[in-house]
Amino acid sequence: MSKSVQSVDDTSFPNKVLEAEGIVLVDFWAPWCGPCRMQGPVLDRFASANAEVEVVKVNVDESPQTAAAYGIRSIPTIAVFGNGKPLAGATGLQNAGSLAQLVSHAKDKLDN
Repeated sequence: MSKSVQSVDDTSFPNKVLEAEGIVLVDFWAPWCGPCRMQGPVLDRFASANAEVEVVKVNVDESPQTAAAYGIRSIPTIAVFGNGKPLAGATGLQNAGSLAQLVSHAKDKLDN
């Protein structure tokens, strides 16, 4: 079963990310950001191929509280949460292999 990327905001972030069980990959982005727009299709393919990982996007312009809470100063920024805790992350455009490495790193931390 393929999954799609969901949009979350300041209101839904706690429920969709912090209270989620397992791994959630979060893309902090903005529509005016060129690299962010390039990241979108990569995330869509990654979400479809990795059903065990929840993939969500946070528009930093529409969700400034969440962006500030996690110190997002540059976009795109990918953060990987496990059981509600930030475990791994990277700034800048990421390819599918990099996303898989971030998720793997987060899973390792979650298991230890």
